[in-house]
Amino acid sequence: MAMAPAVRIELTADERAQLEAWARRRTSAQALAQRSRVVLLAADGLNNTEIAARLGVHRPMVRKWRTRFSEHRLAGLTDEPRPGQPRKITDEKVEEVIVKTLETTPKDATHWSTRSMAKEVGLNQSAVHRIWKAFALQPHRQDTWKLSKDPLFVAKVRDVVGLYLNPPERAVVLCVDEKSQIQALDRTAPILPMLPGTPQRATHDYRRSGTSSLYAALDIATGKVIGALHSRHRAIEFKKFLNTIDRQVPADLAVHLVLDNSSTHKTPAIRNWLAAHPRFVLHFTPTSSSWLNLVERWFAELTAKKLRRGAHRSVRALNADIRAWIDTWNDDPKPFVWTKTADQILESIARYCNRINESRH
Repeated sequence: MAMAPAVRIELTADERAQLEAWARRRTSAQALAQRSRVVLLAADGLNNTEIAARLGVHRPMVRKWRTRFSEHRLAGLTDEPRPGQPRKITDEKVEEVIVKTLETTPKDATHWSTRSMAKEVGLNQSAVHRIWKAFALQPHRQDTWKLSKDPLFVAKVRDVVGLYLNPPERAVVLCVDEKSQIQALDRTAPILPMLPGTPQRATHDYRRSGTSSLYAALDIATGKVIGALHSRHRAIEFKKFLNTIDRQVPADLAVHLVLDNSSTHKTPAIRNWLAAHPRFVLHFTPTSSSWLNLVERWFAELTAKKLRRGAHRSVRALNADIRAWIDTWNDDPKPFVWTKTADQILESIARYCNRINESRH
């Protein structure tokens, strides 16, 4: 049985331009690009067998889209709507879920759950979950925030960030803070090792054996840390730590310290010590702004890698573990690089404050 001759394809200038644009797509809408190439080759006079061989496709596919184009032109190359279950949730119902989620709370809770919202609006749990996911609503979550009330906030941010981005010559910049009340904790039973398919396991309860306080000074240029452990964290211990820094930093370098507004940093004894050591210059972070002190990032490393899952039967064992970890860190130090400028930080805070004000109104 002889096959029907291929449909002749003739293109207008606009149709050819559009097909060529679709055919050039390399990463998106590949089905449409392939169909466009079929039609363009058909318009150049090639038969279905030649087109199939050139494009590496089957003849029925070429015949289908050649015929579809001849009947519906460019609109015929796009996919037709597929059959499926009609939409049951109206826009009004979606709006009701969103408004209730954002503007109301249930009578017996502080926030909505998928079950309580589904019962409230007459939908099933899955539908509520899909709506929340589509609009990035997460009623079960709550973030915390805190803004500094320091009247010199802007000046202090510019001062500290300026040190990070443009440290002075012939000087060392150290970020100083104390991690106080580090507890020597020992589990009430031995920690069970990790096994295939089973994580390491430790008892929920523990025994306390005392506390220790770590003073640390992070060199922003090299990443090295000067550390000192004390049983208490008073001005006396801070003065001893300043003496430690003074001994370890070469005498021909100025010393710029970035630190917080703790009262132990401002006592008469500390002021007298600073007056006797004029190469030391203090730069205070704003109140409630520990995020501005890079040594806090180092404390996070210490906590995550050594303290959180450690077990220590005594303060002496805890101190030995911390000293060993500091020595290991200093063998291959990794400085933390500050990237944001003071203007970028202040602009970000301003935008956040504006969002808070808008949400209140």
